[in-house]
Amino acid sequence: MKKLLLLCSVILTFVAVTAMKPGAEAEFKFETESHDFGKIPQNKPVTYEFKFTNIGDQPLIISNVETTCGCTVPEYSKTPIKKGEQGIIKASFNAAAVAPFVKQLTIKSNARTPIKVLIIKGEVIAANSK
Repeated sequence: MKKLLLLCSVILTFVAVTAMKPGAEAEFKFETESHDFGKIPQNKPVTYEFKFTNIGDQPLIISNVETTCGCTVPEYSKTPIKKGEQGIIKASFNAAAVAPFVKQLTIKSNARTPIKVLIIKGEVIAANSK
């Protein structure tokens, strides 16, 4: 019985160490992690696409993208992004209220950094001003 337990613990340790080998993960490399829309007219929605490449060794799977409010709607690649392939996270902002804004998009994935934050910002101005 002791030999069986020892053998099982050795196998489990080997599997755990092998799974933790460096570089065997997915990883984002974004072209940019923030975007400034500048001044945008009220009631004119704007959109920006954050482009990224999977520079890891495993397929990158985005499980969710959350925003700080309902005025920002994310769209993202739902299929796994293979090593070396590109994907996008699109942020659409509804410019309803006249005011400066800073919004976060929180990405949850299987990447080496499992939670990543992207930023969009700008200033909504009254539609008749420039």
